[in-house]
Amino acid sequence: MSTNKAQYLTTTLPYVNSKPHMGHALEFIRADVIARWHKILGEEVYFNTGTDEHGQKIFTAAELANMGVQEYVDKFALEFKTLLPLLNISDDIHFVRTTDERHMLAAQEFWKRVNDNGFIYKKSYKTKYCVGCESEKTDSEIVDGRCAIHTNLDLEVIEEENYFFKFSTFGEKLLELYKEDFIIPESRLNETKEFVKRGLEDFSISRLREKMQWGVPVPGDDKHVMYVWFDALVNYISTLGWPFDSAQGKPDLFEKFWVEGEPIQFCGKDNTRFQGAMWQAMLMAAGLPNSKRIVVNGFVTGEGGVKMSKSLGNVVDPVEMVNKFGAEALRYFVCREISTFEDSPFTVERFRESYNANLANGLGNLVSRTMKLAETYLEGPVQVEHKLHNTLKELLEHFEIQKAMNHIWTEIGELDQFIQEKKPWETKDKKVITQMVTKLSHIGHSLSPFMPETSKKIVEAIANNKISTGLFPRIDA
Repeated sequence: MSTNKAQYLTTTLPYVNSKPHMGHALEFIRADVIARWHKILGEEVYFNTGTDEHGQKIFTAAELANMGVQEYVDKFALEFKTLLPLLNISDDIHFVRTTDERHMLAAQEFWKRVNDNGFIYKKSYKTKYCVGCESEKTDSEIVDGRCAIHTNLDLEVIEEENYFFKFSTFGEKLLELYKEDFIIPESRLNETKEFVKRGLEDFSISRLREKMQWGVPVPGDDKHVMYVWFDALVNYISTLGWPFDSAQGKPDLFEKFWVEGEPIQFCGKDNTRFQGAMWQAMLMAAGLPNSKRIVVNGFVTGEGGVKMSKSLGNVVDPVEMVNKFGAEALRYFVCREISTFEDSPFTVERFRESYNANLANGLGNLVSRTMKLAETYLEGPVQVEHKLHNTLKELLEHFEIQKAMNHIWTEIGELDQFIQEKKPWETKDKKVITQMVTKLSHIGHSLSPFMPETSKKIVEAIANNKISTGLFPRIDA
């Protein structure tokens, strides 16, 4: 089945002021599931991620680490890049760094177009600024004198002459853009609509170089560097070669995947305003097409909904989890045991319990039992024609990853029940065993976007009519 549609998918770019955490792994895996699904549908997919490497927070972190800032971002960019294959992320994913020359030139060209269209101006101002968020804070966003998100950081007071973006002029156009499924889930769409309806304020898009050295130079004014968000958001199109490739006679990926395709962006809920409002207004200001959809994840929390933090000791390292349980187990947990759109806790104990119950004793045991009977009593492999499952298709079209996985595990439970009722180890009924293998084949193919290596092992075991051993060995400690 092929739709011949060009599909563009991108995560946000992780900020490289620290090593990867479970929230990053969640976003990478979920975006990969959708990318793999579109490939199964026969669509051409451009899948993007990378690292956000400018701004005060990066500069400060490099100083604290006694490292040169370029050396610092190189180190952490490599950690994020090497995480991708550890998570079994599609090997054709594109990785853009905002310190790449091509990206910085694109960011400068974007600035020029917005400026030429009359949406940038200069003024002196005074504001409260959260380095943790890399953004200004209004009084409604401040609690007890600090940012409501980064309660451990003092707000900076910035008083200087900066360039501003005329965000305030785009309220009505943004509300026109917000069709029913522009931001998913609906609750995040409604939040964004309310934010826009309250009235938009112009925001600063530069810092004085003498106060913040680490950024993309503002075109035509070397005294200023770009505000980190204004630079970083452009990655979604610079990765496609915008605006230079088409002018140089190279394939116009921007036209194919952004203009004519279906650009979809994944982000965490703390990024909704940047992705769903600021970036969309910036695209309008530059005279470029908007995104088609923003998919918003909830936070991964510690037990009891407490936000993960190093100081509380509840941070879970995705690399450690992969080394102990395997990438496929982590992909399973992220897709099935964590809410698709709401906050969900992640603890090692909860992970281990789910692994043993649903992978070792569940799927792994089912595959082993089925293929042992098939190898023993069938003359050869069962020939199975796999068809795309309409239920999965409908769920994944709405990015309902957890519901899709629950559907597959319902089928796993139904096959288990079928085996218990038919007792093929007693009857040795070849017809029943063939039905078991056929049902297992369907499960194996359905798992392909979620757990690609597991899917491959199941499909190969059926094709060879051999027992698949050691799929998910039990882990008790």
